[in-house]
Amino acid sequence: MSAQHQEPGTARLADGTRVAYATTGSGPCLLVVPGWLSHLELGWAVPADRLFYESLAQGRTLVRYDRPGCGLSDPYDGPRTLELELDTIATVLDAVGADHVDLFGFSMGAVVAAQWAADHPETVSRLVLYGGWATGTEIGDEESRHHVLGLLGASWGLGSDLLTNLFAPEADAGTRQAVAGYQRASSSPETAVDLLRLAYGLDVRPALPRVQAPTLVLHRRGDRAAPIAQGRVLAAEIPGARFVELEGRSHLPAIGDAGAVVAEVRRFLGLPAVRRDVPTGLTTRQREVAALVADGLTNREIAERLVVSDRTVESHLERIRMQLGFRSRAQVAAWFVATEADT
Repeated sequence: MSAQHQEPGTARLADGTRVAYATTGSGPCLLVVPGWLSHLELGWAVPADRLFYESLAQGRTLVRYDRPGCGLSDPYDGPRTLELELDTIATVLDAVGADHVDLFGFSMGAVVAAQWAADHPETVSRLVLYGGWATGTEIGDEESRHHVLGLLGASWGLGSDLLTNLFAPEADAGTRQAVAGYQRASSSPETAVDLLRLAYGLDVRPALPRVQAPTLVLHRRGDRAAPIAQGRVLAAEIPGARFVELEGRSHLPAIGDAGAVVAEVRRFLGLPAVRRDVPTGLTTRQREVAALVADGLTNREIAERLVVSDRTVESHLERIRMQLGFRSRAQVAAWFVATEADT
Protein backbone atom coordinates (compact mmCIF):
# COMPACT_ATOMS: atom_id res chain seq x y z
CA MET A 1 0.00 0.00 0.00
CA SER A 2 1.22 3.50 -0.76
CA ALA A 3 1.92 6.00 1.97
CA GLN A 4 -0.97 8.13 3.07
CA HIS A 5 -0.81 11.87 3.44
CA GLN A 6 -2.39 14.06 6.07
CA GLU A 7 -4.49 17.00 4.94
CA PRO A 8 -4.34 20.06 7.20
CA GLY A 9 -7.38 21.95 8.41
CA THR A 10 -8.27 24.72 10.83
CA ALA A 11 -11.00 25.06 13.43
CA ARG A 12 -11.65 28.04 15.72
CA LEU A 13 -12.76 28.20 19.32
CA ALA A 14 -15.39 30.73 20.34
CA ASP A 15 -12.67 33.23 21.32
CA GLY A 16 -11.07 32.96 17.88
CA THR A 17 -8.15 30.71 18.90
CA ARG A 18 -7.12 28.65 15.88
CA VAL A 19 -6.97 24.88 16.38
CA ALA A 20 -4.97 22.93 13.80
CA TYR A 21 -6.14 19.48 12.77
CA ALA A 22 -5.24 16.97 10.09
CA THR A 23 -7.14 14.18 8.35
CA THR A 24 -5.75 10.96 6.91
CA GLY A 25 -7.46 8.17 4.99
CA SER A 26 -11.13 7.79 4.13
CA GLY A 27 -14.23 6.25 5.67
CA PRO A 28 -16.06 6.82 8.96
CA CYS A 29 -14.39 9.28 11.31
CA LEU A 30 -11.93 8.11 13.96
CA LEU A 31 -10.97 11.05 16.19
CA VAL A 32 -7.72 10.87 18.15
CA VAL A 33 -7.67 12.81 21.43
CA PRO A 34 -3.95 13.46 22.04
CA GLY A 35 -1.86 12.94 25.10
CA TRP A 36 0.22 15.54 26.92
CA LEU A 37 1.86 17.31 23.94
CA SER A 38 1.50 16.94 20.18
CA HIS A 39 2.77 18.43 16.94
CA LEU A 40 0.88 17.34 13.82
CA GLU A 41 3.77 18.09 11.50
CA LEU A 42 6.82 16.96 13.45
CA GLY A 43 5.09 13.92 14.94
CA TRP A 44 4.19 12.78 11.42
CA ALA A 45 7.90 12.88 10.59
CA VAL A 46 8.76 10.25 13.23
CA PRO A 47 8.46 6.88 11.44
CA ALA A 48 7.04 5.02 14.45
CA ASP A 49 4.29 7.59 14.94
CA ARG A 50 3.49 7.79 11.25
CA LEU A 51 3.28 4.02 10.83
CA PHE A 52 0.97 3.80 13.84
CA TYR A 53 -1.44 6.46 12.58
CA GLU A 54 -1.38 5.29 8.98
CA SER A 55 -2.25 1.82 10.19
CA LEU A 56 -5.23 3.16 12.14
CA ALA A 57 -6.32 5.19 9.10
CA GLN A 58 -6.85 2.20 6.81
CA GLY A 59 -10.64 2.18 6.42
CA ARG A 60 -11.16 5.30 8.54
CA THR A 61 -10.83 9.04 8.19
CA LEU A 62 -8.36 9.58 10.99
CA VAL A 63 -8.63 13.04 12.56
CA ARG A 64 -5.84 14.34 14.79
CA TYR A 65 -5.45 17.80 16.29
CA ASP A 66 -3.09 19.98 18.32
CA ARG A 67 -4.79 21.48 21.36
CA PRO A 68 -4.50 25.27 21.85
CA GLY A 69 -0.94 26.27 22.68
CA CYS A 70 0.54 23.13 21.12
CA GLY A 71 2.03 22.25 17.75
CA LEU A 72 0.49 24.12 14.84
CA SER A 73 -2.38 25.61 16.87
CA ASP A 74 -2.39 29.19 18.12
CA PRO A 75 -0.65 30.12 21.37
CA TYR A 76 -2.95 30.06 24.37
CA ASP A 77 -2.36 31.81 27.69
CA GLY A 78 -5.69 31.08 29.36
CA PRO A 79 -6.36 28.56 32.11
CA ARG A 80 -5.97 24.87 31.32
CA THR A 81 -9.25 23.16 32.12
CA LEU A 82 -11.22 20.07 31.21
CA GLU A 83 -13.84 22.42 29.76
CA LEU A 84 -11.28 23.80 27.28
CA GLU A 85 -10.35 20.26 26.27
CA LEU A 86 -13.99 19.40 25.62
CA ASP A 87 -14.59 22.65 23.73
CA THR A 88 -11.63 21.80 21.51
CA ILE A 89 -13.13 18.41 20.61
CA ALA A 90 -16.47 20.06 19.81
CA THR A 91 -14.75 22.65 17.61
CA VAL A 92 -12.80 20.03 15.65
CA LEU A 93 -15.83 17.79 15.15
CA ASP A 94 -17.82 20.76 13.87
CA ALA A 95 -15.02 21.71 11.49
CA VAL A 96 -14.83 18.22 9.94
CA GLY A 97 -18.62 17.90 9.87
CA ALA A 98 -18.76 14.70 11.95
CA ASP A 99 -21.93 13.90 13.89
CA HIS A 100 -20.84 10.43 15.00
CA VAL A 101 -17.27 9.26 15.54
CA ASP A 102 -15.22 6.45 16.90
CA LEU A 103 -13.05 7.99 19.62
CA PHE A 104 -9.47 6.99 20.47
CA GLY A 105 -7.90 8.73 23.45
CA PHE A 106 -4.46 7.98 24.82
CA SER A 107 -2.75 9.10 28.02
CA MET A 108 -4.37 12.37 29.14
CA GLY A 109 -6.49 12.15 25.98
CA ALA A 110 -8.06 8.95 27.32
CA VAL A 111 -9.33 10.85 30.34
CA VAL A 112 -10.72 13.64 28.17
CA ALA A 113 -12.26 11.17 25.71
CA ALA A 114 -14.02 9.32 28.54
CA GLN A 115 -15.52 12.57 29.80
CA TRP A 116 -16.65 13.52 26.29
CA ALA A 117 -18.28 10.12 25.78
CA ALA A 118 -20.13 10.48 29.09
CA ASP A 119 -21.32 14.02 28.30
CA HIS A 120 -22.11 13.48 24.60
CA PRO A 121 -23.20 9.84 24.19
CA GLU A 122 -25.09 10.64 20.98
CA THR A 123 -21.79 11.49 19.20
CA VAL A 124 -19.69 8.43 20.06
CA SER A 125 -20.10 5.12 18.25
CA ARG A 126 -17.20 3.30 19.93
CA LEU A 127 -14.63 4.38 22.49
CA VAL A 128 -11.00 3.23 22.82
CA LEU A 129 -8.94 4.31 25.83
CA TYR A 130 -5.21 3.59 25.93
CA GLY A 131 -2.82 4.25 28.82
CA GLY A 132 -5.33 6.38 30.68
CA TRP A 133 -6.50 6.90 34.22
CA ALA A 134 -9.62 7.78 36.15
CA THR A 135 -7.98 9.90 38.87
CA GLY A 136 -4.86 11.93 38.15
CA THR A 137 -3.71 12.02 41.76
CA GLU A 138 -3.14 8.26 41.46
CA ILE A 139 -0.25 8.87 39.03
CA GLY A 140 2.66 8.51 41.42
CA ASP A 141 2.75 10.21 44.80
CA GLU A 142 2.52 13.92 45.57
CA GLU A 143 6.27 14.31 45.98
CA SER A 144 7.09 12.74 42.61
CA ARG A 145 4.46 14.84 40.82
CA HIS A 146 5.84 18.00 42.44
CA HIS A 147 9.39 17.01 41.43
CA VAL A 148 8.46 16.45 37.78
CA LEU A 149 6.59 19.75 37.54
CA GLY A 150 9.50 21.56 39.13
CA LEU A 151 12.02 19.96 36.79
CA LEU A 152 9.97 20.88 33.72
CA GLY A 153 9.70 24.48 34.90
CA ALA A 154 13.40 24.77 35.69
CA SER A 155 14.81 22.98 32.64
CA TRP A 156 12.55 22.26 29.67
CA GLY A 157 15.30 20.33 27.89
CA LEU A 158 16.20 18.06 30.80
CA GLY A 159 12.54 17.65 31.78
CA SER A 160 11.43 16.63 28.29
CA ASP A 161 14.31 14.15 28.03
CA LEU A 162 13.35 12.60 31.37
CA LEU A 163 9.68 12.26 30.41
CA THR A 164 10.57 10.86 26.98
CA ASN A 165 12.62 8.14 28.65
CA LEU A 166 9.66 7.47 30.94
CA PHE A 167 7.12 7.48 28.11
CA ALA A 168 9.18 5.55 25.54
CA PRO A 169 11.73 3.27 27.23
CA GLU A 170 11.48 0.72 24.40
CA ALA A 171 12.29 3.22 21.64
CA ASP A 172 15.72 3.35 20.01
CA ALA A 173 17.93 6.34 20.76
CA GLY A 174 17.06 8.09 17.50
CA THR A 175 13.33 7.86 18.08
CA ARG A 176 13.68 9.06 21.68
CA GLN A 177 15.74 12.01 20.48
CA ALA A 178 13.14 12.89 17.83
CA VAL A 179 10.23 12.55 20.26
CA ALA A 180 11.95 14.75 22.86
CA GLY A 181 12.72 17.27 20.14
CA TYR A 182 9.17 17.54 18.87
CA GLN A 183 7.86 17.75 22.42
CA ARG A 184 10.05 20.81 22.97
CA ALA A 185 8.89 22.24 19.66
CA SER A 186 5.26 21.53 20.56
CA SER A 187 4.87 24.07 23.32
CA SER A 188 6.50 26.50 25.68
CA PRO A 189 7.81 25.20 29.02
CA GLU A 190 4.96 27.04 30.75
CA THR A 191 2.33 25.30 28.62
CA ALA A 192 3.98 21.93 29.20
CA VAL A 193 3.86 22.45 32.96
CA ASP A 194 0.26 23.69 32.89
CA LEU A 195 -0.90 20.71 30.84
CA LEU A 196 0.88 18.20 33.06
CA ARG A 197 -0.63 19.87 36.11
CA LEU A 198 -4.05 19.54 34.47
CA ALA A 199 -3.38 15.85 33.80
CA TYR A 200 -2.55 15.29 37.47
CA GLY A 201 -5.72 17.10 38.50
CA LEU A 202 -8.24 15.35 36.24
CA ASP A 203 -10.77 13.06 37.91
CA VAL A 204 -13.39 11.52 35.61
CA ARG A 205 -14.39 8.62 37.82
CA PRO A 206 -17.83 10.16 38.62
CA ALA A 207 -18.57 10.39 34.87
CA LEU A 208 -17.56 6.84 33.89
CA PRO A 209 -20.88 5.10 34.70
CA ARG A 210 -22.57 7.43 32.22
CA VAL A 211 -20.52 6.21 29.24
CA GLN A 212 -22.88 4.39 26.88
CA ALA A 213 -20.62 3.58 23.92
CA PRO A 214 -19.03 0.14 23.59
CA THR A 215 -15.60 0.65 25.13
CA LEU A 216 -12.19 -0.98 24.82
CA VAL A 217 -9.57 -0.16 27.46
CA LEU A 218 -5.94 -0.95 26.61
CA HIS A 219 -3.01 -0.70 28.99
CA ARG A 220 0.55 -1.99 28.93
CA ARG A 221 1.56 -4.02 31.92
CA GLY A 222 4.87 -2.23 32.54
CA ASP A 223 3.69 1.34 31.89
CA ARG A 224 5.50 3.50 34.47
CA ALA A 225 3.84 6.77 33.46
CA ALA A 226 0.29 5.62 34.16
CA PRO A 227 -0.28 2.68 36.55
CA ILE A 228 -2.13 -0.23 35.04
CA ALA A 229 -4.39 -0.26 38.09
CA GLN A 230 -5.93 2.95 36.77
CA GLY A 231 -6.66 1.26 33.45
CA ARG A 232 -8.51 -1.42 35.35
CA VAL A 233 -10.52 1.25 37.15
CA LEU A 234 -11.59 2.74 33.82
CA ALA A 235 -12.74 -0.65 32.58
CA ALA A 236 -14.49 -1.52 35.83
CA GLU A 237 -16.42 1.75 36.07
CA ILE A 238 -17.51 2.00 32.40
CA PRO A 239 -20.51 -0.29 31.84
CA GLY A 240 -19.62 -3.30 29.70
CA ALA A 241 -16.08 -2.12 28.95
CA ARG A 242 -13.54 -4.70 27.83
CA PHE A 243 -10.05 -4.53 29.35
CA VAL A 244 -6.99 -5.81 27.47
CA GLU A 245 -3.63 -5.95 29.22
CA LEU A 246 -0.75 -5.64 26.75
CA GLU A 247 2.91 -6.53 27.13
CA GLY A 248 5.44 -3.73 27.19
CA ARG A 249 6.71 -0.75 29.17
CA SER A 250 6.10 2.22 26.87
CA HIS A 251 3.39 4.74 27.64
CA LEU A 252 3.20 6.08 24.08
CA PRO A 253 1.06 3.77 21.92
CA ALA A 254 3.28 4.09 18.82
CA ILE A 255 6.38 2.90 20.69
CA GLY A 256 7.20 -0.71 21.54
CA ASP A 257 4.79 -3.33 20.21
CA ALA A 258 2.58 -0.78 18.47
CA GLY A 259 1.31 -3.53 16.19
CA ALA A 260 -0.48 -5.14 19.14
CA VAL A 261 -2.23 -1.86 19.92
CA VAL A 262 -3.24 -1.39 16.28
CA ALA A 263 -4.49 -4.97 16.05
CA GLU A 264 -6.70 -4.62 19.14
CA VAL A 265 -8.11 -1.28 18.00
CA ARG A 266 -8.85 -2.44 14.47
CA ARG A 267 -10.45 -5.66 15.70
CA PHE A 268 -12.67 -3.67 18.07
CA LEU A 269 -13.66 -1.28 15.27
CA GLY A 270 -14.49 -4.19 12.96
CA LEU A 271 -11.61 -3.47 10.57
CA PRO A 272 -9.34 -6.04 8.93
CA ALA A 273 -5.70 -6.39 9.96
CA VAL A 274 -3.18 -4.42 7.92
CA ARG A 275 0.57 -4.44 7.47
CA ARG A 276 2.58 -1.66 5.92
CA ASP A 277 5.85 0.19 6.20
CA VAL A 278 6.50 3.88 5.91
CA PRO A 279 8.42 4.07 2.61
CA THR A 280 11.64 6.01 2.26
CA GLY A 281 13.40 5.04 -0.96
CA LEU A 282 15.76 8.04 -0.78
CA THR A 283 18.93 8.08 -2.82
CA THR A 284 22.34 8.42 -1.20
CA ARG A 285 22.53 12.07 -2.22
CA GLN A 286 19.03 12.76 -0.89
CA ARG A 287 20.04 11.26 2.45
CA GLU A 288 23.09 13.53 2.45
CA VAL A 289 20.84 16.53 1.90
CA ALA A 290 18.47 15.37 4.64
CA ALA A 291 21.40 15.00 7.05
CA LEU A 292 22.56 18.54 6.35
CA VAL A 293 19.03 19.87 6.81
CA ALA A 294 18.98 18.12 10.20
CA ASP A 295 22.28 19.87 11.00
CA GLY A 296 20.53 23.21 10.44
CA LEU A 297 22.26 24.23 7.20
CA THR A 298 20.53 26.54 4.73
CA ASN A 299 20.12 25.64 1.06
CA ARG A 300 23.07 27.88 0.19
CA GLU A 301 25.26 26.23 2.82
CA ILE A 302 24.22 22.75 1.65
CA ALA A 303 25.01 23.72 -1.95
CA GLU A 304 28.46 24.92 -0.93
CA ARG A 305 29.11 21.78 1.12
CA LEU A 306 28.09 19.45 -1.73
CA VAL A 307 29.50 21.67 -4.50
CA VAL A 308 26.18 21.89 -6.34
CA SER A 309 23.80 24.72 -7.22
CA ASP A 310 21.14 26.12 -4.90
CA ARG A 311 18.57 24.97 -7.42
CA THR A 312 19.88 21.39 -7.25
CA VAL A 313 19.54 21.40 -3.47
CA GLU A 314 15.96 22.68 -3.68
CA SER A 315 15.19 19.98 -6.25
CA HIS A 316 16.54 17.31 -3.89
CA LEU A 317 14.50 18.73 -1.01
CA GLU A 318 11.34 18.78 -3.09
CA ARG A 319 11.83 15.11 -4.05
CA ILE A 320 12.50 14.20 -0.41
CA ARG A 321 9.31 15.96 0.71
CA MET A 322 7.28 14.29 -2.03
CA GLN A 323 8.72 10.83 -1.31
CA LEU A 324 8.08 11.09 2.43
CA GLY A 325 4.82 13.03 2.22
CA PHE A 326 6.25 15.98 4.14
CA ARG A 327 5.57 19.71 3.86
CA SER A 328 8.52 21.32 5.61
CA ARG A 329 12.25 21.22 6.31
CA ALA A 330 11.47 20.68 9.99
CA GLN A 331 9.78 17.39 9.17
CA VAL A 332 12.75 16.28 7.08
CA ALA A 333 15.09 17.10 9.98
CA ALA A 334 12.93 15.26 12.53
CA TRP A 335 12.65 12.22 10.25
CA PHE A 336 16.41 12.05 9.76
CA VAL A 337 17.11 12.27 13.49
CA ALA A 338 14.62 9.49 14.21
CA THR A 339 15.92 7.14 11.52
CA GLU A 340 19.65 7.81 11.46
CA ALA A 341 20.75 8.67 14.98
CA ASP A 342 21.70 5.06 15.78
CA THR A 343 23.61 4.36 12.55
